[in-house]
Amino acid sequence: MKLLGISGVLVLALAFVVRDFGCQASNSTARPSNDVYSVESYRADAERLIEAALADSSAFERLAELTDTFGPRFSGSQSLEDALDWIVSELRADGFDAVMEDPVMVPRWVRGEESLSLVSPRRADMQILGLGGSIATPPGGIEADVLVVESFEELEARASEAAGKIVLFNAPFTSYGRTVTYRTNGAIEAAKVGAVASLIRSVGSGTMYTPHTGSMRYQDGVKKIPHAAVTIEDAEMMQRMQDRGQRVRVRLKMSAQTLPDSPSRNIVVEIKGRVAPDEIVVMGGHIDSWDVGQGAMDDAGGCVAAWQALLLMKELGLQPRRTVRVVFWTNEENGLRGGNAYLNDRKEEVGNHVLAIETDSGVFTPSGFGFSGSDEAYEMVSSVGRLLENIGAGTITRGGGGADIGPIMREGVPGMGLTVDGSRYFYYHHTNADTIDKLDPREMNLCVAALAVMAYVVADMPERLPWDA
Repeated sequence: MKLLGISGVLVLALAFVVRDFGCQASNSTARPSNDVYSVESYRADAERLIEAALADSSAFERLAELTDTFGPRFSGSQSLEDALDWIVSELRADGFDAVMEDPVMVPRWVRGEESLSLVSPRRADMQILGLGGSIATPPGGIEADVLVVESFEELEARASEAAGKIVLFNAPFTSYGRTVTYRTNGAIEAAKVGAVASLIRSVGSGTMYTPHTGSMRYQDGVKKIPHAAVTIEDAEMMQRMQDRGQRVRVRLKMSAQTLPDSPSRNIVVEIKGRVAPDEIVVMGGHIDSWDVGQGAMDDAGGCVAAWQALLLMKELGLQPRRTVRVVFWTNEENGLRGGNAYLNDRKEEVGNHVLAIETDSGVFTPSGFGFSGSDEAYEMVSSVGRLLENIGAGTITRGGGGADIGPIMREGVPGMGLTVDGSRYFYYHHTNADTIDKLDPREMNLCVAALAVMAYVVADMPERLPWDA
């Protein structure tokens, strides 16, 4: 071993001092000094986290227990509150530094009984899912002819044919962002041309006769009409019937209702920082789901992956310079009350947030993260990505975040979203098929590893990530 001179010893000592007691200045725009800091100094810790994440299936087993025991966790439901009680109990048993429950009032929409029957050209029952927030039909239902259109533009062109009919938007899936507008705004546009109800082809990239639910909205001054999703198969069938000149007639029944808001909560759990406990790296997902399936993919998997990442830090004795926090946000699906409450209730902490990470695309094989923030911060998190290259999760791209961290990102907090293989996500999204069997334990463990390494290293870096100027 080569002996160091006095000057070499001083430089080495200074490097360790800076790593252990680095800058704590709020919103610092200074870059880490390459003389005293390198992401490679975290290689050993990162490998320990990755090895621990891949060692067993405890995260998957915990996710299975959660989803099997409590099922779907829709806002305002007892199943959501029972699941939150269980989570709090488990978190406290894990021995984290802090477990908090932040009250949130959430909307309560109840689906009730619903059905759709084909009356002509033959009689058949069809599967539907009412869209969240829809009104009910009259008790006897609505029987009417169907007008099938593929776009809002086609509806406008055929507006004279729509009065008194049920409009079906048979819009092919291109991307979620583009296609979801028919779910969100379909009832408004159909009502404007005199339709008595509206249906949409489910917003999904694949199907096994599974309708997809989700949120919709009404517009002041436009009549409210019932709004539901049909399967891709039935939408295509009704399109073919219309195209060959057959009369398509259906009977729609829905008993949905909106009840007064109900109490719920965000669950917040932390490992306190050893040097700058007031500075925060936050990560998590939304614990509520739609009222179908188990909500395993969307988004219990994201919640449990973040939980397991935090637990690994604790079990390995890796207490970072700053606090690492996991949040189980409530009511992302039909109101975003949890994300907004997090901002409003913790307004004084917003400036102390170093980074917010959300995972809400399923816990499939990760490839890295999407990041939104300053150029300097992007370079810093990109360097952390090098520690994840050996598991294929090191690619950091521009643009990322999530619905629940959106409110604090708009205040300037840098944001990240875990990037995963999305090829299967929209087959099961918001359907009865969102169940634990669609997930793979090793893929979930890779997500845990990626979250653990990114959150830990950013929380322990000598310099905090700089915000945009």
